[in-house]
Amino acid sequence: MFYNVGRCTIQVLEVTNQKAQARIMPVTGIHVALVTGGNTGIGYATIEFLAQKGAKVYMASRNEEKAQNAIKEIEAKLWKSSGEGENKGSVHWFKLELSDPRSVKEAGTEFLVNEERLDILVNNASHAAFGPYKLNEDGLLDVMVVNYISHFVLTETLLPLLKRTAALENSDVRIVNLSSVSHTLMKPDSFVGKDSINKQYGDSISGHLHTYENTKLANILHLKHLQTRLNAESAGITCLVVHPGAVMTVGVTGFFQSIPFVGWFLKTFLAPLFLVSWKQGAMTSAFAAAGKEIAASRKSTDEAERKKYEGAYLTPIANISEPSTYAKDERLQRELYETTMEVLREVGVVS
Repeated sequence: MFYNVGRCTIQVLEVTNQKAQARIMPVTGIHVALVTGGNTGIGYATIEFLAQKGAKVYMASRNEEKAQNAIKEIEAKLWKSSGEGENKGSVHWFKLELSDPRSVKEAGTEFLVNEERLDILVNNASHAAFGPYKLNEDGLLDVMVVNYISHFVLTETLLPLLKRTAALENSDVRIVNLSSVSHTLMKPDSFVGKDSINKQYGDSISGHLHTYENTKLANILHLKHLQTRLNAESAGITCLVVHPGAVMTVGVTGFFQSIPFVGWFLKTFLAPLFLVSWKQGAMTSAFAAAGKEIAASRKSTDEAERKKYEGAYLTPIANISEPSTYAKDERLQRELYETTMEVLREVGVVS
């Protein structure tokens, strides 16, 4: 019974994934993408999708050995799957240490020197959803730094290049943040002050999850506010937020293992029944980064259709959904932006 149900589910997913993959715009070799945390999981599969479509993709991660091994795997698949005359993309390691915003600023500045364009930025990397979490040497919560603050710094640093690329003829620049449907569980009163981004919800498993969920809410607030800022400048950049679904990533399996007594059982027997593969989980990210429906929407003469994907929250597979009321709160968006800038000035990342 379970086998039949599982098999039917897999068949449905394969058909759905084939349809979703057909909606990904076939970008050309001149397009440049940067994906954080791409040596495993959803980021790995997203990079593979983009490279298969001909993009030059930077795998932004801290561990060179793991990154180079992942790149070799992806490149081997590219050569095996590409037909004669097809444009093959390429994958390159880009050192990025998300635990330190200063290092991220330096890395982003180096990227500006070495690249002439950037069409796609996917802020994919994430700290695992299990603690314990701690304050770093700057007095900032480590999970908030990795999941939100450092990606904020990277995005702001690369923004001049993204804007220049958007000004080029026939460009289609996108910024994608990965979030989670779990953000809907967070109902903050305010994001004013450093304490609001350092807030922890206890040392229990549920407490660690809530702390993690707060960072996922921050990812949406960030992109919503950024889209508003870019629209005010008529920058021509589309910002999207993605909930990838329940995916069998290293972080998820690590979370299961952190649960006392039943963790091994959950990971070994239940997870395979309810979690999808990296490739399936990356479908919505790939669509957000290069979906041709988004490109077509941007060219529409109808204003509502043209703005359809601006600041959109996407859920599997490639569906526009509504985030929580708190995620759409312009006051919270503004407060988080102002608090983040205040904190970054305090640690010397911005002047």
